[in-house]
Amino acid sequence: MATSVAVAGASGYAGGELLRLLAEHPEFELRTVTGHSSAGTPLIESQPHLRSLAHLTIHETTPEVLDGHDIVFFALPHGASGTLTAQLTNVRLVVDCGADHRLRERDDWVTFYGGEHHEPWTYGVPELLVRGADGSFTKQREALRSAERIAAPGCNASTVALSLAPGIAAGVIEPLDIVSVLAVGPSGAGKAAKTHLLGAELMGTANPYAVGGSHRHIPEIQQVLRDAGAAVTPTISFTPVLVPMSRGILATSTARIAEGVTATQVREAWEQAYADEPFVHLLPAGQFPRTADTLGANTCLIGLAVDEAAGRVVVVAALDNLTKGTAGAAIQSANLALGLPETTGLSTNGVAP
Repeated sequence: MATSVAVAGASGYAGGELLRLLAEHPEFELRTVTGHSSAGTPLIESQPHLRSLAHLTIHETTPEVLDGHDIVFFALPHGASGTLTAQLTNVRLVVDCGADHRLRERDDWVTFYGGEHHEPWTYGVPELLVRGADGSFTKQREALRSAERIAAPGCNASTVALSLAPGIAAGVIEPLDIVSVLAVGPSGAGKAAKTHLLGAELMGTANPYAVGGSHRHIPEIQQVLRDAGAAVTPTISFTPVLVPMSRGILATSTARIAEGVTATQVREAWEQAYADEPFVHLLPAGQFPRTADTLGANTCLIGLAVDEAAGRVVVVAALDNLTKGTAGAAIQSANLALGLPETTGLSTNGVAP
């Protein structure tokens, strides 16, 4: 029997990407899509590129509509899913692509989001290194194998976390004085009409935002790097910059190299962390990724250099914020939770040009 799936927030960008990937998933049967202002309309009006799903109509997002499915994916604005997820009583697996279940510390939630803090769920980035109480390391996928509730990552947060976690885990970089600057596409801000996201405002310019430590993904990055073995709460200067591309993230992160560590040891940390990963690829020395090479694919491409003069490692990571950054990570995590091959329904091939 096919695994029944519902997607809440089906009319948005993240919801649309979930639907695009689910439409090709061989083990999942997409039965129900829900929305708010779009309820009662054909899905094809909101997502005209999803021709194979033209038979679906958008329903109201209520617990009654969503309950009873094997899997429910939430792609709602931050703060909107927590109350709904608590009311589901007959769903085998729930995956939230919003922030409501990512942060373990209530103070972090209150400071960066505000409102009610909800129960933290298993974090949905399988490739991340996690240090156990005995000092040994596993990958986050081990926790996902038994999960019933999964918090998919913030796209910026997972890009930076995948960039730096290997160095933290291996002890080759310092957790203090990290700097990350990201070029990001505006689809990460959602589909709602906002003046600063209009084409006329974005084309031909690059616009920094959430400058000075105010971006909501900062505590998520710190949480992940602590899990990777940081002995202190990492300090990170995090600056995203909107650029005129509809989707994609290019994150350039630098960190101080630990005393006595060689350039060879630095590269070995990333090579060992990602050697067997199907979706996170360390590029050969001297090569660096482009966002164009990840569009539509569930891949994160990483380039690494050692700046000897500055005593810092430079990590450049590229991914599609809607695929590997959100919907792809959610489906990859769901595959693990249901005992399916992790790669089911997901591709490493992007779209070019």
